[in-house]
Amino acid sequence: MNQQPVPVNLAAKLAQFSDLWSQKKIAQLNDYEIKLAKLKGEFVWHKHDETDELIMVVSGRLTIRLRDGEVTLGPGELYVVPQGVEHCPVADEETAILLFEPVGTANTGDAGGARTKAPEPLV
Repeated sequence: MNQQPVPVNLAAKLAQFSDLWSQKKIAQLNDYEIKLAKLKGEFVWHKHDETDELIMVVSGRLTIRLRDGEVTLGPGELYVVPQGVEHCPVADEETAILLFEPVGTANTGDAGGARTKAPEPLV
């Protein structure tokens, strides 16, 4: 018996969790995970030596600090952090983001530490 295709509703997925800085896997595209996260405050400086990182703001505002400047994103805007570029996400208000990263990419990149968490699947 075939199941009907079901679209992923970002608002419904975001309503399922409230924890901050914890990535939630909502889909997979080939070898890439599509993840949601809610952010507030400052994360850690880190880089991803093996991959670029696509970050799209769903709601709120996000500043991505770079060593040579910063990028501020609002809803519907995205930025691709190039492979190997050190960055630090900062959200002054609660912000929801969508991420595209290869399976197994650590949220803290090369920094490691207590804030490193594997993405949790949302059903």
